[in-house]
Amino acid sequence: MLVPLVSWVTPANVAEGGLLVPSLRHCAQRWAWWPRHIVADMGYLGAESKRQCRERWRVAVITHLRSDMKLVPPFLSERVVACPQGQPLQWLGYDAPADCHWFGVTPSPELCPACWQASTCPREFAYAPATHETLLGLLPLNTQPAQRLLQQVRPWIEPAQAYEKNQLGLGQMFLNSLRLTWCMALFADAVMLLRAHALLHAPAMEPALLRELAPQQAEWKFDAAAL
Repeated sequence: MLVPLVSWVTPANVAEGGLLVPSLRHCAQRWAWWPRHIVADMGYLGAESKRQCRERWRVAVITHLRSDMKLVPPFLSERVVACPQGQPLQWLGYDAPADCHWFGVTPSPELCPACWQASTCPREFAYAPATHETLLGLLPLNTQPAQRLLQQVRPWIEPAQAYEKNQLGLGQMFLNSLRLTWCMALFADAVMLLRAHALLHAPAMEPALLRELAPQQAEWKFDAAAL
């Protein structure tokens, strides 16, 4: 429905990453509910904010890895994890009492039979989320859920915001008055809520009387071998 849970109005020099923790706090205080997974852009890479979200509300803040950020074991890239000898690993799950992620070798390891540490290797490795809030955090970045959120959900954010901005004409405005900005923000939220209310309570549409006469795309079946 594209209804904002929390709206913020700030000066242009305020970093948007600083609004994450206050937004979750507002959701907890207002509704005693908050999202368990948050997909964000590079503006929310701050490790301290992610740590607070993870420890206080058990929220996974998922962002892409910046190209100049250093990798930590067991990550070789944003999507690939491996043991110290290079054997690819898979995520086994998060151990909440121990506060660590467990990674294990894949079902058919290629390097383990020839590894010189095979006799003493446990083939399972634990890593604390606090080691790297972006790569590990509450949901490791290489996992299928994290990658699906980044690849399928993350691309919606900018188009949705641009659509609302253009639809309301906000992209053509430059507001240098705090009072006027506050009023415009209330109007913008009111439009979103009224639209959602209208969509939820719109009466069922009756079938068009001329539906049978409407043009439809036909299929042309022919024998390709006869041509």
